[in-house]
Amino acid sequence: MYLTRFRINTRRMGARRLLTSPQALHAAVMASFAERVAHSGQGPRVLWRLDNTADGDVLLFIVSPERPDLTHLVEQAGWPETGRWQTAPYGPFLAKLAVGETWGFRLSANPVHSIRRTPDEPTKRTAHLTPRHQEQWLLARQEKGGFAVLDRPAAQPGDLESVEYELLVHSQRELAFRKTDSSSGKRLGVKLARVTYDGRLRVTDPDALRRTLTAGLGKGKAYGCGLMTLAPVAVRP
Repeated sequence: MYLTRFRINTRRMGARRLLTSPQALHAAVMASFAERVAHSGQGPRVLWRLDNTADGDVLLFIVSPERPDLTHLVEQAGWPETGRWQTAPYGPFLAKLAVGETWGFRLSANPVHSIRRTPDEPTKRTAHLTPRHQEQWLLARQEKGGFAVLDRPAAQPGDLESVEYELLVHSQRELAFRKTDSSSGKRLGVKLARVTYDGRLRVTDPDALRRTLTAGLGKGKAYGCGLMTLAPVAVRP
């Protein structure tokens, strides 16, 4: 497994096209591999995510079973003379995950649930639209995902509200585009809601967490959803 980071040059026309089309960016990411990367079931797959930094940068993160070549992305949406990408083996980090460790995490996901308005109606996949329901969507998956979101310390004087978990849900974005159905050839409309989760977690099952980090979490993985990454956090006194 590999973890890759690429800084996008948002001033370029090619970059603007990719940033406004999850389908186009998915195609560009998959074109980074000389051989078709197959995946089955819950095994490792290609995952990607866009992050906006406080400095105004837009970063593309990719987790993949094979090492990518982003030359085409540099030419289309980077700095061909000076800008490259950074790829590092992911396996050594994943192998060291241990029960009880605490990490900061970021996840972009498509939190959905299935509803049926009448007994005879087929179930329909519907997005969770409120932060509370989006939070509950993640919490319902933490045990199977091999982690536990940390409880928030007791509220301090001056806190605007009491928050139960060390978790922030933000950057909700509604995505709408069209894609070609592989079986019928028809153009179909696709809509999904993508949100970002930032928080702190404790490792409860390293094997399960490794699966989460390499196979993704939730739906919409082809469109920038499902990739969770970890980062060290400062220890509180």
